[in-house]
Amino acid sequence: MTGILVGYARTSTMEQRAGLEAQLRDLEATGCRKVFQEQVSSIGERAQLGAALDYVREGDTLVVTKLDRLARSARGLNDLVDILDKRGVALRILNFGGGSVDTRGAAGRLVLNVFSAFAQFELEIMKERQREGISAAKAAGKYRGRKPTARAKAQEVVQLFSQGMRISEVAKSLQIGRASVYRALREAGVARSPLAEKRSAKLGS
Repeated sequence: MTGILVGYARTSTMEQRAGLEAQLRDLEATGCRKVFQEQVSSIGERAQLGAALDYVREGDTLVVTKLDRLARSARGLNDLVDILDKRGVALRILNFGGGSVDTRGAAGRLVLNVFSAFAQFELEIMKERQREGISAAKAAGKYRGRKPTARAKAQEVVQLFSQGMRISEVAKSLQIGRASVYRALREAGVARSPLAEKRSAKLGS
């Protein structure tokens, strides 16, 4: 049975619109007659992936540009491929080690399984090394954890505000929220000054 190509594209945040559009172009160039797309994290609820799985029929091929657009783990990938296999649907990955791979053939399925297994193994090794590094740093008294991004930029907040920037401009420039800007100014004693309050009122910040 000859089916159709059904595409699925995903990026994790709204800031990656260009990446999503690139995926859509590749999927359309491949010949996908139907494309599902969404911008959601890999651990979030992927409604459009579910819709794509509901849409495909026996003989169809689900197409993605890269493996990480689809699967969260080696186990998740195998489960997904099993579901597709039972429904007579193949999976095609366009960019896979410099080429493409299709699970409709036994060789393609084998390559995909081996690759995903190694990827999962590498991830576990990286996590183990990270845990060991943190443990060693704690033992040496050198580990303090990650600094909150906004608090780490408190000095820059005060400096930019002192130069005449609006609250919204400071937040945009440093890529933090307006509330974080107000907090940094308040903790620095700037937001409580008459000058700061007058400036905020005048600028509508």
